[in-house]
Amino acid sequence: MKNIFRKIAARVSIITGSATAFLAAILLVTIWASTGPLFNYSNTWQLIINTGTTIGTFLMVFLIQNTQNREGKAMQLKLDELLRAGRGRDSFIDIEDISDEELSWLDSEFKKMHETGSMHPTVHKLHQKIVKAHQIRKSK
Repeated sequence: MKNIFRKIAARVSIITGSATAFLAAILLVTIWASTGPLFNYSNTWQLIINTGTTIGTFLMVFLIQNTQNREGKAMQLKLDELLRAGRGRDSFIDIEDISDEELSWLDSEFKKMHETGSMHPTVHKLHQKIVKAHQIRKSK
């Protein structure tokens, strides 16, 4: 069952993410809007687009989440392999599984490295982006 869903989700995400699908959606909405005068902009006419978009959105949420989960896991595995093969710290492998407190501690360690000047400029830029993203998440 999981394999079938994975294949369907991957295929649908490729199709719905295409320019053709976007143009088809614009065409569908244009056709629907142009039929408004024909149906006197009735409640049924409005209900058709509302129901269609609600169902489509509801189903797409699951497909998008599945795709993001797979891509996120694949990215983590690639990064883990780079850390294992390279000169990165092995302690960063599976870092996504640590607690928020441990992430905060790690963040403070990067801040210390930044303040003492022992951080490579590229790592410094990355750290600044992480701090900004963290602040945005806190403010939500």
